[in-house]
This record gives sequence, C-alpha cells and structure tokens, in this order.
Amino acid sequence: MPSFNFVLAYVADVPKSAALYGRILGLQPVESSPNFAMFVLPNGLQLGLWAKHDVEPAPDAPGGVELAFAVADEAAVNAVVKEWRGYGLTALQPPTVMDFGLTATFADPDGHRLRVFAPGVTAVHSRAALEGAG
Repeated sequence: MPSFNFVLAYVADVPKSAALYGRILGLQPVESSPNFAMFVLPNGLQLGLWAKHDVEPAPDAPGGVELAFAVADEAAVNAVVKEWRGYGLTALQPPTVMDFGLTATFADPDGHRLRVFAPGVTAVHSRAALEGAG
C-alpha cells in the first residue's frame, strides 16, 4: 500500500500562502518557487502549496482542503484562535464544543479550512467568553 505523507493545497499566490503557512507551522519551506512551496513537518508529513493556475488537470473548485491541528486543552484552542485572528484569517466557526471536543475553524485566503481542536474537551466556559478569547 502506498504511504500517505503529502497534502497538496492549490493556492492563488504561492509566496503569500507560503508566508502565512510558515507562520502557522513555525517552519520555513524546504522548497520555494513562484509556483510551488513545500513544508516538511517534524512528523514527516509534507504540505505542498501549488499555484492553482499551474495544476494539471485544472482544479474546478475553490479551497477544498481542511488541515486540522490538535492541541492539549481549551487554553491552547483559545491561544491559536487569537493567533489566527491576528493573521487576518476568516473565522468560519468560533470555539464550539462538538462531539469530538472543542474546536474552531478558519479559512485561509484560498478557502482552505484550518481547524484547531482539543480532543475530548467538553467542559468549557460560555460561548461568549470563548468568542472573546481573541
């Protein structure tokens, strides 16, 4: 069976997206050109950002990737929410308790979803308090 170790996200502006993901991941790309950038995470997963005008066959839908970031607890979710708001990302879901834990979701400039979540966290403060965490 092939090894799943690479995620590709199609983006409009590779340098702009690479700068954003570099901040989010705390990494520099290992490869970077006007049409492609690649990050290698410490666990070996690779994230490629590919200029959508260069992709063959051409994609026909905006966005489409959701990257999930697990954190330890409610405080960590709130810290990431504050950080991502500071990057100017579009909030799609304020911190919310779902069946898998506490989560919040944002969109990058290309419509890809970024989700932070604390697995199993269900005893949280009021929604108003969480929304004010940023």
